[in-house]
Amino acid sequence: MTQNESGETAPITIKKYANRRLYNTATSSYVTLDHLCQMVKEGTEFVVYDAKTGEDITRSVLTQIIVEEEAKGQNMLPIGFLRQLISLYGDSMQWMVPKYLDYSMQTFARNQEQMRNYFQEAMSGVFPFNAFEEMGKQNMAMFERALKMFAPFGGAQQGPQPDAKPAGRDSDKALEELQRRLDELQRQMEAMSRSGSGKH
Repeated sequence: MTQNESGETAPITIKKYANRRLYNTATSSYVTLDHLCQMVKEGTEFVVYDAKTGEDITRSVLTQIIVEEEAKGQNMLPIGFLRQLISLYGDSMQWMVPKYLDYSMQTFARNQEQMRNYFQEAMSGVFPFNAFEEMGKQNMAMFERALKMFAPFGGAQQGPQPDAKPAGRDSDKALEELQRRLDELQRQMEAMSRSGSGKH
């Protein structure tokens, strides 16, 4: 990575050409999806641009990496999760999913050390089934609370209402209430994360 004018470390630029080849501008060499996968694991930030149009295609390339890894038999994404994720495309709650998933993965990353300790205990013959069961129950309870919290906003209307009119201040109040509930959900997730990390 290079530094920009503000002194911050700038992501490496990867260019994708029409022949689907990927070019790392930092190393002046062609790379593969496997190379990019390794860069992600090493924490190396990069962005991918279409060499012809200049469009940022980082999201599609990262998605392609996931597809490739799944095809290799890694199978990290459960079928039930994939079905639920697909069903949310076009749903009124779609806008909430990226923030929820991003925060969930950040919480998981913070708890990785705790989970490694669990597996180390497992190798010594003491497998903490109860700890994993409790974490699973907490995750399910958290997700159910999230659905209940937002049901008044997303569950009542499944599609556009032909007679709907702008609500003005009422709409603003609804958005404020929705943001408040998002903040409340985030606080609950943080509290559960701290609670889980304090148990050994």
